Amino acid sequence: MPGLTASGIAQVVLVLVFVIPVAVIVPTFILRALFAAIDTSDGLNPVAIIGLLFGLFVFGVIIWGLVTLVRSNGRSKWERWMRLTHFAEANGLAFSPRDDSPAYPGSIFNQGHSRSTLEHVRSVHGRFLDMGNYRYTTGSGKNATTHNWGFMAFNLDRKLPHMVLDSRANNGLFGGSNLPTYFDKSQILSLEGDFDQYFTLYCPREYERDALYVFTPDLMALLIDEASPFDVEIIDDWMFVYSAKPFKTGDPAVYQRLFRILDTVGEKTLTQTDFYADERVGDRTIDYVAPQGQRLKRGFSVGAAITVGAFVLIWGWSFLNGLFH
Repeated sequence: MPGLTASGIAQVVLVLVFVIPVAVIVPTFILRALFAAIDTSDGLNPVAIIGLLFGLFVFGVIIWGLVTLVRSNGRSKWERWMRLTHFAEANGLAFSPRDDSPAYPGSIFNQGHSRSTLEHVRSVHGRFLDMGNYRYTTGSGKNATTHNWGFMAFNLDRKLPHMVLDSRANNGLFGGSNLPTYFDKSQILSLEGDFDQYFTLYCPREYERDALYVFTPDLMALLIDEASPFDVEIIDDWMFVYSAKPFKTGDPAVYQRLFRILDTVGEKTLTQTDFYADERVGDRTIDYVAPQGQRLKRGFSVGAAITVGAFVLIWGWSFLNGLFH
């Protein structure tokens, strides 16, 4: 169902399971029992009265359960929002339940439509920071699909070449990337040690030295230790950390981990890139990346290529089989 969250779907199921019996079946049973109890020449029918009382009891239990569940769900959301508000204020941040169309340049933020950040906290002073969940929809009607991500975004001091660290821990079928944007494989840069076992690094062609300037051995070690389950993207003067699954907002452990990534990977990236300058620009005082380094070249999905190839083979076999039979 397009636009519905998991809680929204649960509420729909709740209505279908409980409201229909409450509104139709149980009242019908009660009315029939009531008519049976009074429609007799010998006085009240004891069996019908028992049925009537039982029906009223079931009706009351269902109504109580429905009201309790709805109130519990609503209270849980409001309580979580209240905790997040207090948490944000205590850390010099601001909490927002939802904001539409965030203007971030990251790969997940320019996909589909109905884009919104959900239950996120962001800085109000100093270096910009934003962390929470993000949702967008692709397709329409019956073919609509809602995509949910967890994310953290923060500003860097200098503009850098476009680089993506695609985590191997969250890759899909056939080892394909879970990211919604596919990059040309010719831009993959292999780094030393066992780093390639955790991440696939994409950087623009002829920017390999720049990537090595940024991803030093100590930064690579921090990425492995602190951020290996996540995808990382550096674009313009932004650094993004993506989670393939939405963050469990309100869970202190989630924010402890994100702040730890910020304090380790984020701080080291800032230190390492403080004096970065694109030598192709010719003036180190200019905070600018040459056009060829600003964006990675797009590629195609391995999974999609395999699917198309399989379809062509099946179609070709059927076509040839029809010719000779």
